[in-house]
Amino acid sequence: MQISEDFDTVKEVLAPKDEYKPYKLWMPKRVVITPDALKEPYGQEMYERIKSQGLQVEELKNNRITGLRGATERETYKIAKNTLAIVNAPPSAFNLRPIPPSADWQFHLAEGCPAHCQYCYLAGSLSGPPAIRVFANLPSILNNLERFERLNKPVTFEASCYTDPLSLEHLTGGLEKTIKFFGERENSYLRFVTKFDAVKPLLDIPHNGHSRFRISLNAEPVAKRLEGGTASVPARIKALRKLAQPKELGGGNYPIGVVLAPIMPIPDWEQHYSNLFDQLEQNLDFPCDLTFELISHRFTPGSKDVLMEWYPNTSLEMDEASRATKTNKFGGTKYVYIKDTMKALKTFFEQQIARRFPKATILYWT
Repeated sequence: MQISEDFDTVKEVLAPKDEYKPYKLWMPKRVVITPDALKEPYGQEMYERIKSQGLQVEELKNNRITGLRGATERETYKIAKNTLAIVNAPPSAFNLRPIPPSADWQFHLAEGCPAHCQYCYLAGSLSGPPAIRVFANLPSILNNLERFERLNKPVTFEASCYTDPLSLEHLTGGLEKTIKFFGERENSYLRFVTKFDAVKPLLDIPHNGHSRFRISLNAEPVAKRLEGGTASVPARIKALRKLAQPKELGGGNYPIGVVLAPIMPIPDWEQHYSNLFDQLEQNLDFPCDLTFELISHRFTPGSKDVLMEWYPNTSLEMDEASRATKTNKFGGTKYVYIKDTMKALKTFFEQQIARRFPKATILYWT
């Protein structure tokens, strides 16, 4: 299994102080709102919230988003990634789909993400230009979740399949509304994940332990090379510590999770991931409700084609010949690491977690 030697150019050193600076919040170059979204009270709320931050909001004449296409796919990507559209989620969004092993059900606050991860799984999940769409009918989406609750049995809902909700929170306030909603439910639990660190506004929300705040992490060379437009790994870990700390220490007292993804056998991977675990162990040095999700890198033929258009000079390894294939129940193919590589990775991560975080739970390996 060979990974691009470009990863060796990233030095593994202790993070300098500037690594801990909060990530600059994303600001779109173009914001549009559809007529239907403007009729929604939450749509109007976002409209005013965004305007108050010095951004212009274009009121569209109909509910169709145009002006996202450029002369090339790369140009289309650039235009779309700088566009925030306030829209209503379609009726299909109210028919929830299961999302094992992450949660019982998935629902969406938004679609699209301002980050520039070169392995982005949305490349194979969403069609059309990758503009960021936030849903003005979020209150109706949340109320609809009651249809999927079960009497006297906990149900989990994943909110970050198609977006990174924290990356948009300063513009939408939707994550706060969602956390508050779940804090008032009896047996419903929210799950979401982020690569950003702007957690301070969410620390005082009455979540009542019903929202698990997960941070996506990776080895430093992977994050620096492939996770453009995101907070640094040390900043994310600092945010995770703050989320888990008790209220009396200024923390959020959230149940937390670490999503290690996508795990890659880069050169010296054991050392790089050991360094990551060192940082985690130093920062989570107090009792907390902690889970791990372990996800190895994989790709599909379709996602590879899209990613190569978005990132033509990527150093991401996507060599089908060196991978094993998996077929899902619908006949789709994905490329995963070969059996011996998967076994070595899985063994390493399980041993690291068992030794360093014996009370943590590994939810799954995939």
